[in-house]
Amino acid sequence: MSLTVCPDCGHEISTTATACQNCGRPFAKPIIERKIVVAETPREDSGIPMWVFAVLGILGVLVLFILFVFVGRNDDEANRNISVNVAGRRDSTSNTRDTSRSADSSTVTTIPSTSAPSSVTIPSTSAPSTVTVPPSSTTTVTTVPNEPANKGTVVIDAKIVGKTGSPQAVRNEKFYLLDKDLESILSEADIEPISGQSLTNSFGLAVMYPSRYSEFSSKALGAIKKHIKYDTLTDSGGKGQMKNIEPDSYYLFGVTKSGKGFAVWSSPVSIRNGENVLNLSPQALTEIQEEPQQ
Repeated sequence: MSLTVCPDCGHEISTTATACQNCGRPFAKPIIERKIVVAETPREDSGIPMWVFAVLGILGVLVLFILFVFVGRNDDEANRNISVNVAGRRDSTSNTRDTSRSADSSTVTTIPSTSAPSSVTIPSTSAPSTVTVPPSSTTTVTTVPNEPANKGTVVIDAKIVGKTGSPQAVRNEKFYLLDKDLESILSEADIEPISGQSLTNSFGLAVMYPSRYSEFSSKALGAIKKHIKYDTLTDSGGKGQMKNIEPDSYYLFGVTKSGKGFAVWSSPVSIRNGENVLNLSPQALTEIQEEPQQ
């Protein structure tokens, strides 16, 4: 084994020794660990932060939502405009009709008829007879504007149709405004109708034959009197007038006889402020035909 001398202390040491055993001087070069450093490639900066893109996305969603709402409102407004246009056309048509009615100064209302056609038999102590009830008539109500606002005036024009078929004025007859119809008044008074007749026809028969049906006539007139609100007497032309009428719903009631027939009116009417003209369509008579005794 070869030896060498330590330059520091002069002590002999082996050439393979890494350090002097006497002074500790190192002879072998220290082992250097090789470290490999990898340089990271820097990212290219675009200059725009990522949160900016997030904000832009949110703004885009909001813009789309606002556009959707705006379009929906436009559709609603368009539909509303169409509805207004249709309603305007209807109102225009209605106003045109109202203007036409105002030009004529009248509002016509058809009143239901008093009774339906029927055939009845009158009991008699002497000879039997038959009552043929004609088709019911209609009554028209005409309201004339520009009258006092707090009260109403009623003008009646009553006519009947005789055997000849021509209208005839109902002269010197009383007409009434009642708070109930004739049938209800007589029924509530517990008045029994004439055998085989309705209460309305029974009243007409009592007018035709007051001596024969005096009891029915007396009870009926007493019951009707309690429900009379206004009345008038027709003139030679069949016209009558009632003044200072409280606007309300009433029943126009009247009865007349002519020859061997009678006519009864009992129709609902609505009285308004101002002048109300009640044009009673010609009422056909309920004629009584005496049958030959068997």
